Amino acid sequence: MSRRSDIETKHDDDLCDIICVNKKNVDKVINKLEDDESLQTLSELFTALADPTRVKILRALSFSELCVCDIAAIVNISQSAVSHQLRYLRMSRLVRFRKDGKMAYYSLDDDHVRKLIDQGLEHARESK
Repeated sequence: MSRRSDIETKHDDDLCDIICVNKKNVDKVINKLEDDESLQTLSELFTALADPTRVKILRALSFSELCVCDIAAIVNISQSAVSHQLRYLRMSRLVRFRKDGKMAYYSLDDDHVRKLIDQGLEHARESK
């Protein structure tokens, strides 16, 4: 069997053999779903987490508040590249920063972010 046929066969196995919508269940779930704007925000959050460098930065910040220089040393990229990633994380409301003289310090925005990273890592470890 060719690879393409194998993929198509596996895809067909994922489908119902008949179409039978359980309207009661569908309506119940639709009523529990969040609004599209909230789901879009959640999607953007996961997009922010889709980059390994940003995840590494978030994980590092889960241990301690860090200045940009420290973060650059930890993730082994330039301060400019770190700054770009931190800007993305700030726009996603995952980190916050404060200035102390000439230093810029970053930390996780709140404990929800720490829990999200911890739970994501726990899931990743269990998936191995």
